[in-house]
Amino acid sequence: MTFPTVLPTPRTPDPRDAPPLRWAVMGPGWIAERFVESLQAHTTQVVAAVGSRSADRARDFADRYGIPTAVGSYEELVALDDVDIVYVATPHPSHLEHAVMSMEAGKHVLVEKPIAISADQARQIAAVAERTGVFCAEALWTLFLPKWDVLRQLLDADAIGRLRSVHTVYGEFFPDDHRIFDASLAGGPLLDLGTYPLAYVTSLLGPATSVAAAGVPDDRGVNGQLGATMLHDGGTMSVVATTLHGWPRNEITIIGSEGVVTVEALHNSPGPITVTSADRSATLTYDEPHGDQVGGLHFQATDAARRIAAGERETPVRPLSASIASLEASDEIRRQIGISFAAAGLDE
Repeated sequence: MTFPTVLPTPRTPDPRDAPPLRWAVMGPGWIAERFVESLQAHTTQVVAAVGSRSADRARDFADRYGIPTAVGSYEELVALDDVDIVYVATPHPSHLEHAVMSMEAGKHVLVEKPIAISADQARQIAAVAERTGVFCAEALWTLFLPKWDVLRQLLDADAIGRLRSVHTVYGEFFPDDHRIFDASLAGGPLLDLGTYPLAYVTSLLGPATSVAAAGVPDDRGVNGQLGATMLHDGGTMSVVATTLHGWPRNEITIIGSEGVVTVEALHNSPGPITVTSADRSATLTYDEPHGDQVGGLHFQATDAARRIAAGERETPVRPLSASIASLEASDEIRRQIGISFAAAGLDE
């Protein structure tokens, strides 16, 4: 093969051209704020309603973002006639209940990552989506960014030859009062942060066929850091790690027989991709400006809008089978390390 002389350009459509849907926000927390800000800044999508178990909290959120309807229960929210799709942004352990509630009411859903806290829960969500005939996807927003489309094109064109391995880490530092230390919310880094590395490696290499994991508990009652080496079909492997104790160099390194792709830090946000030949004689860079979540969360919403307008019930960018594959790896990591989500209501 010949090392590429130019990089592909993203095929991501203009977000403002997507058919507008009427969105309801379920759970007005931090990520919902970022989601609404991104939609309002970059799309013609309509945020029609917000729901919380606290009517005052819903009204405050609605007032801040100019949302016309605020309700004090999730049951009221999914029953609204002027809502097409529900963005489920409640805590992780509630995703199954709230996704199912929305779909049973005939609403399409975009469920915050992780879509559930176990693979079995994700399978239940997928089954209800199939039965009700609505669109359902996990809001793994990074995979919808323009840079990820550039990466897909590179790999589809065998720009670095046969894939050998993927190496990635994601860590952050959190204050003591952060919800990540709350065992009742399935705390620890695996679901909040590890969701990204697991999504990357299973999207690129397929489901894990073998997992070897180790971890260290945090003295606040949750896992503090972990790592796993996994095997995948085709003689490929991945190495992932996550920590809540600090900021490592949060990159993705994709090694092929003819070169290496580096998704630069922060890998989950807008930013550059570098492609280097195996002998390091040539380098190309997709120079996307560094960004944050406000500049990227809208791409998953406009993808959903286009899929729904086309009569599709899933997105090939993040099909439910891929969400399940990530959680299957997560489940096995938990089993090997001894991480229990019993405090979060998971009965295993």
